[in-house]
Amino acid sequence: MLGADLEWFTTLAETENVSAAADRLHLAQPTLSRMLARLEHRLGVALFDRHGKRLRLNDYGRLYYEHARRARAELHAGEQAVADRANPAKGVVRLSFLHSFGGNLAPQLIGDFRRTAGRVDFTLYQGAAEVITRQVLDGEADLALVSPRPGTPGIGWRTLLNQPVVLAVPSDHRLAGQRQVRLAELADAEFIAMHPGFGMRRVFDELCAAAGIGPRISFESSDLVTVRGLVAAGLGVALVPAEEPLPPGVALVPLADAGASRDVGLIWSATATGSEAVRRFRDFATEWAARRHTR
Repeated sequence: MLGADLEWFTTLAETENVSAAADRLHLAQPTLSRMLARLEHRLGVALFDRHGKRLRLNDYGRLYYEHARRARAELHAGEQAVADRANPAKGVVRLSFLHSFGGNLAPQLIGDFRRTAGRVDFTLYQGAAEVITRQVLDGEADLALVSPRPGTPGIGWRTLLNQPVVLAVPSDHRLAGQRQVRLAELADAEFIAMHPGFGMRRVFDELCAAAGIGPRISFESSDLVTVRGLVAAGLGVALVPAEEPLPPGVALVPLADAGASRDVGLIWSATATGSEAVRRFRDFATEWAARRHTR
């Protein structure tokens, strides 16, 4: 498979939708359909099950996709290595991060680095903690900002900061204004939580388990902004990082529970050899975090 083939096939496999993949690739839908038909003819098997206009990867397709995804990552790594050799002062950093870091942490860190390091380009991706950890392991990202620390083998880690985790309640809630609260007191509360696979959901699950409660979850979301908005609308309470911005109508109550915080850090593949630009950014992030800690 050539590089262009890898791009269109992996995009189609990830969207499982010809229209969406064609839009992303800037191709006509019939053109993409013909490309898929030629590939399946060459392989002698169908890679997708068809359900009307919807595609679903079958066993052959999933097998082929795993190899294509790794090959695409290797090609990207090769392109980056050539670019680094041709212009070592420039370089590219492929950085993934949680959605909640997109409003403050990631932009600040990148901006401060660019002001001191010159012209280093960044390729950015946002997603759930499990997804971006897998990207790092598969070579699709050089570094990722995540929380909490992944337990996945083969991952390097540097702690950048520690954020308290607090209880977010509607401003007219009975607990608003309390000096602190224990999670055990909230056994009957309706919680709003992140979807499984997100870092804050892991923190939430671990804190609830330590408190001995089986939380009643009324809503799940993939975005902390939505979680806080649902709290403001009076639809439940939530555990959120204390340093994130709040919408009107939300009050924060400190937790008395031990371990009510989350470590935020930078991860990378322990087996990958990062480019000069990646190593510079990783070292800068460590120094940047240390300076913030001593302020």
